[in-house]
Amino acid sequence: MNKRLVIALGGNALGNSPEDQLKLVDKTASTIVDLVEEGYDVVIGHGNGPQVGMTNLAFEFSAKNGGGTPRIPFPECGAMTQGYIGYHLQQAVGRELYRRELRRPCASVVTQVVVDKNDPAFEHPTKPVGMFYSKEEAEAIMATTDYTFVEDAGRGWRRVVPSPAPMRIVELPAIEQLVNSHTVVITVGGGGIPVIENKPGDYTGVAAVIDKDRASARLALDLKADMLVILTAVEQVAINFGKPEQRNLSTMTLSEAREYIKQGHFAPGSMLPKIESCIRYVERSHGSNALITSLEKAREALKGHTGTIITQD
Repeated sequence: MNKRLVIALGGNALGNSPEDQLKLVDKTASTIVDLVEEGYDVVIGHGNGPQVGMTNLAFEFSAKNGGGTPRIPFPECGAMTQGYIGYHLQQAVGRELYRRELRRPCASVVTQVVVDKNDPAFEHPTKPVGMFYSKEEAEAIMATTDYTFVEDAGRGWRRVVPSPAPMRIVELPAIEQLVNSHTVVITVGGGGIPVIENKPGDYTGVAAVIDKDRASARLALDLKADMLVILTAVEQVAINFGKPEQRNLSTMTLSEAREYIKQGHFAPGSMLPKIESCIRYVERSHGSNALITSLEKAREALKGHTGTIITQD
């Protein structure tokens, strides 16, 4: 039986626009197919923060400025971006599988993820989506919408939405069937469409974005994956990042990871959610590890040559 990997793709693998994405997905697909070639069954999760924010804002702008388009609710924008990101990845992965004569299908699943309607995140929007704006531009948008914007690390102002915790993946049975047939599956796109369960089988979408690393960790647990792999912009996790005393880490136990979090080594908007997602996965997976590395180094990292492995104590 092939080992299962759940891979969470960072934004650096997708770009900030459809044009950027088309340039980047071939490189991303090459890495994914490297892992298929190594004998893994691969399940891919990805973010959609820039894409869903821009899609939502484009419809809002058009609706208010004579474009003749309706306002599209945020959950539907999430579904749209799952579709077009999945489409690009399917094409690129499919081409690369065919080129290497690996006769495996590749499919995207538009995925709903159940969240708790009473999740405290709904009272405190924190998840950045969409493009950067000047303070004046952000204030002008807030004056005519119910959007919340915040200043983002000196780079400009971005819209923020709630980021509730993923509780359950609605389409999990379909995903399992595809993985069992050795399909390369693209799922929980953008963390999945957040939905509230009104009663069994009845769901309503909500305006939020689930963190893709948290959703991928949930998926890895549910699929009993052999490893959660988070691909980001750096080859290894570091403490004292960007300082003269920076130290890269090849391994990190759960206790060490929690201590580094307490010491403030990981930025809330970048590495912290990745570390927290790895902790959730490793502590509940009964012996599996998690890996954080760059897209370019994924194959080497899975062979133990680089990356940061998060293990049990």
